[in-house]
Amino acid sequence: MSIRTAGDHKQEKSSAASRKPVDIWVLVYPDFLLLDATGPVQVFSTANDDAREAGLPQPYRIALISKEGGAVRSCSGISVLTQRLPRGAMRGATLMVSGGRGSESLLADAASIRWVTKAHQTVARTCSVCTGAFVLAQAGLLDQRPAVTHWQDADQLQQRYPTVQVQCDAIYVKDGSIYTSAGITAGIDLSLSLVEEDLGRQVAQRVAKRLVVFLKRPGGQRQYSSELLAQASDQGITGELTQWLKPRLKQTVGVEQMATGLALSVRTLHRKLRQETDASPAQFLTRMRLDAACVLLERAPVSIKQVARQSGFGSEYNLRCAFAANLGVVPTEYRSRFG
Repeated sequence: MSIRTAGDHKQEKSSAASRKPVDIWVLVYPDFLLLDATGPVQVFSTANDDAREAGLPQPYRIALISKEGGAVRSCSGISVLTQRLPRGAMRGATLMVSGGRGSESLLADAASIRWVTKAHQTVARTCSVCTGAFVLAQAGLLDQRPAVTHWQDADQLQQRYPTVQVQCDAIYVKDGSIYTSAGITAGIDLSLSLVEEDLGRQVAQRVAKRLVVFLKRPGGQRQYSSELLAQASDQGITGELTQWLKPRLKQTVGVEQMATGLALSVRTLHRKLRQETDASPAQFLTRMRLDAACVLLERAPVSIKQVARQSGFGSEYNLRCAFAANLGVVPTEYRSRFG
């Protein structure tokens, strides 16, 4: 149960009396990812439940929409009933584009992309979940804007749409009236932030508690993927340096030693590594040590002190600082989630 004080109830009732319900349009298509759509829907639906229990008008009208309307099959095999794409009356609405493997077909559907571009000119907010960001990019809405997608698809988004400022670590990104969110459950994070915008922090906090999720989860996407840490390749200088560093992570290693080990000058090592990874040799070493520490925290029944030593950080303090700076969480939090 949610708990309201008399002051909360009076204030919410006063603000709700003059508020018009917000239309939430969630765009789906064949082979969309079910939770990309139903996660946000449940957030807004729970906000409606919260208002109804307080005797307040429901703040949201929610609808799943698709090009043709009717039943649309998700990639999990479960179908949902949808309305046909609205042609008008979208002013003030929030459009959310779900992700999923079917997004590739949607990108090739010129009519649907034109509809998204046109809808953006009318709605109050245009949002995406997971690979829905590709749809917004295809519609020309992310040019020169910061945006995020699932960590597995971030590189592809950047390669296909080079003018997008891809934010690999973010859970969700707001830029003006455009919102993008990371993979799958990040749509819930984004939707909670929209509820907070519309109804205030107290309501969003109650919704989060009902759903048993963080209102704002600690850390970013990097904590979910060691691939985002090392970003190692088997080719080029990156592969050579990775192989050279692996048996030396516990040692004190300087840039000069790395360059000598690869028979390069320090300047050449810096330049080539920047070209391949956008990291300096020191930053790359830290990423590799973080990757090793993550593996130990996930799989090995050893103390944090031992993790620090075995991954090359030397001390718990150094390990904590590296995790906080790069992952946004401390080692104990990381272990509690993924160990």
